Amino acid sequence: MSTAAAGPPPSKAMAIVMSCFAAFGGFLYGYDTGNISGVKEMPYFLEQFGDATGDPANPYVLPSGRDSLITSILSAGTFVGALLAYPVGDFLGRRYGIMAFLVLFSIGVACQTGGTTLPTFVVGRVFAGLGVGGTSCLVPMYQSECAPKSIRGAIVGAYQWMITIGLLIAAVVVDQTKNRNDLGSYAIPIGIQFAWAIILATGLALLPESPRFLIAAGKDEAAQRSLARILAAAPDSDVVAEQYAEIAASVHHVRSLGSTSYIDCFRNTNRNRLRTLTGISLQALQQLVGINFIFYYGTTFFKNSGIDNAFLITIATNVVNVGATVPGLWLTDKAGRRTMLLVGAIGMAVCHFIVAITGTCVADSNQAGQKVLIAFVCIFIAFFAATWGPIAWVCTGEIYNTATRGKQMSMSTASNWLFNFAIGYATPYMVDDKPGSAGLGPKVFFVWGGVSVLAVIFVYFFIFETKGLSLEQVDILYRTSRLAVSSNKHRREILESNIQEDDAVAYKSAFQDGGAKNTGTTEMKEESKLRDLA
Repeated sequence: MSTAAAGPPPSKAMAIVMSCFAAFGGFLYGYDTGNISGVKEMPYFLEQFGDATGDPANPYVLPSGRDSLITSILSAGTFVGALLAYPVGDFLGRRYGIMAFLVLFSIGVACQTGGTTLPTFVVGRVFAGLGVGGTSCLVPMYQSECAPKSIRGAIVGAYQWMITIGLLIAAVVVDQTKNRNDLGSYAIPIGIQFAWAIILATGLALLPESPRFLIAAGKDEAAQRSLARILAAAPDSDVVAEQYAEIAASVHHVRSLGSTSYIDCFRNTNRNRLRTLTGISLQALQQLVGINFIFYYGTTFFKNSGIDNAFLITIATNVVNVGATVPGLWLTDKAGRRTMLLVGAIGMAVCHFIVAITGTCVADSNQAGQKVLIAFVCIFIAFFAATWGPIAWVCTGEIYNTATRGKQMSMSTASNWLFNFAIGYATPYMVDDKPGSAGLGPKVFFVWGGVSVLAVIFVYFFIFETKGLSLEQVDILYRTSRLAVSSNKHRREILESNIQEDDAVAYKSAFQDGGAKNTGTTEMKEESKLRDLA
């Protein structure tokens, strides 16, 4: 078994800086998602895009269909952008791939800022969606490939934290411009996104590229220079040589197996089918537990519930979202992914059912009922922000095999946006008390609660514990641990045996399972070989 070279441990400072700065891509996601909730309730916006009602108290209203289109069309663009992220990221690299999607994002912002007609505004939402979707796939991939394994969960989870900060800043800006009686009421909060794109692009231009991408692209010298910057060491130092050898061995082994296709993501080889479906389902459930109902339609929901100053309540929920994410980042690498997801799903389910019962049984004018509703909506957000918000991105960034990671990441991220689109499009028809709508109102929380119960079952049976493992060791875990419920035991065995990355490559090379022949008996033999190797 290999042993680490003597000497001081490599510096984590640069890896942390570059990974955290890349997380600013999440700010774009959060801000763009957050501003539309308030923008749709602005009097000037409703006058421009809504229909007259004849009611002096509410002179204009968005029909459910138009409301659905404006809200959800962004997610249609993000779905396509996430699927395009894999070929773009492999062709241009992680950094330049992100910058290419920022160009599309900026085109979308320009269309929305000057959009005084519905078609122009909708086209802008589509282009912005393409940009957000592409960055939402490439940023976690870039972070996972560059972050130290001991704090990878916190660093990748920082992407979700930046999403929450973006949501909060959007709510504050919208609150400040909502009463303007001109185009600036919504053009200012939308147009300010140019600044966010410029900040991210500038930072990426100064940061090193992912060493894994460079080695895969045959740029070995550039990979060594990139590693030297990440590790804050000389290119010819022992620590750079050691890290380079470990990554290169893994990448070259994958290359020796030949090219892969999307079909390979659903084969039994390396348990790819399980990993692919796990990632897709995890990202889908992250959306279906109801979080974006709050951030897309929260202002409208609170107004319809009889709550005064719904804009300020929306800001309060965003503050909770930002604050609760911070302990979640720390606990991701301490308590573990599986434990946190279980606790989060249980907590969310309880909150949803309490909100649903309170909203259904207590009249809108009841002050005590309104306080209970707001309190448990905030507690739900806290559970989500500390668990499912960041950890879904952490898991999908680390569970995939090197050979198919890009494709699987693009599909899991596309799943996130597909169900984001479904929630955004369907919610007005589910909630509104208008002709052609179901008029569920607060009863919709029974739906979110039911999904949260399904999330508990899903985590228990399908989420493997991966904290503290390198990406190569995660691959070993999936190949040798048959059940998710016993994965933590196998994870500890891998760590206690101190299996290194180059051992992992040797293991994968010696015991390749040959696709569909990967039976339970084969897995047990592989586990025995793994222990012999350790």
